[in-house]
Amino acid sequence: MSKLGDLQKYGQSVWLDFIKRSLISSGELDRLIREDGVCGLTSNPSIFEKAIGESSEYDADLRKLSRSHSDGKALFEQLAIADIRAAADAFRPVYDRTLGRDGFVSLEVSPDLAGDTEGTLKEARRLWRAVSRDNLMIKVPGTPEGTRAFETLISEGININVTLLFSVDLYRDVTAAYIKGLSSLAANGGKIQRAASVASFFVSRVDTAIDDRIQQKLQGANEAQRHELTGLLGKAAIANAKLAYEQYQLIFSSAEWQKLATLGAQTQRVLWASTGTKNPAYRDVMYVEELVGPDTVNTMPPATLSAFRDHGVARSSLTEGLAEAKQTILSLERNGISMVDVSALLLEEGRKQFVDAFAKVLAAVERARSETVNGEATPQLRS
Repeated sequence: MSKLGDLQKYGQSVWLDFIKRSLISSGELDRLIREDGVCGLTSNPSIFEKAIGESSEYDADLRKLSRSHSDGKALFEQLAIADIRAAADAFRPVYDRTLGRDGFVSLEVSPDLAGDTEGTLKEARRLWRAVSRDNLMIKVPGTPEGTRAFETLISEGININVTLLFSVDLYRDVTAAYIKGLSSLAANGGKIQRAASVASFFVSRVDTAIDDRIQQKLQGANEAQRHELTGLLGKAAIANAKLAYEQYQLIFSSAEWQKLATLGAQTQRVLWASTGTKNPAYRDVMYVEELVGPDTVNTMPPATLSAFRDHGVARSSLTEGLAEAKQTILSLERNGISMVDVSALLLEEGRKQFVDAFAKVLAAVERARSETVNGEATPQLRS
């Protein structure tokens, strides 16, 4: 086992934030599971846009499927579902060995549905049936509408990954919905012990947004302000994440939760997402090393996973410096930088990014379908 396996000693699971067909067909995913202890996988529209739009791996299936699917979305779903099923099958031994705690693969509902509770419910149920794997997680956004859908889906026994969480307040809303959903599932005689969920709390994007605001504030700051503001650079994301984990510990040790735990319910683990370091001035594994703790997941893009394998250091870091984390958020507020405002903006930007990526991959697939139907050249999705 590589250095990534060291994270498991502290109760953290490593998932891969990436998918493409050759990852599975080449045996690389099996190697990651075997040698690095990778025990889950997440996908999103941006990942699929790169996988399908920038390679020729899908051309043969595009030609074949285009004969029976009349629109780009249906065609894309068939390509994505095939990959998700194959990945879920690769992780099935992990799922069985961990008794349904790990071994999950995530597939996201259309980001266009972020503001549509009923639409999210309909698509999540359809994708759940279409993939037909116990170790699937359907990803829904942590918008108010998505959170309402999440509660209902959990009550129906559908595994859910709630994504695009940036604020501690929204995280608390999501955990409350999880507990309500599980309570309904139990009341209706459902298999509460088999229901699973993670809350995807985004990290590096927070520092990108906050650091930009700090730089703006520095332009008109006096010496004392400059000293304080400079000390806050690169600190917000980890502080925000640590405060979210503090809530995890409080919520899932409460009397309300213990009633469900006695029935076999699993906690909704926090999953650290967006853990690739975007600022080259920062250590490339900082969003892994500083967020290691029990009952958590870190989903890493391939570059971050490789970097940690090479030089990462695992330690129990997640509960370190909690007082300092609280002071960081207070200092930001004192300097006119609101985590509430930034989190709301990041949620909207994240949703728009996925909407744009989804539109791009659908457009590329639609072009390929049209070329195939019209008997033109082999589809070439790459730009």
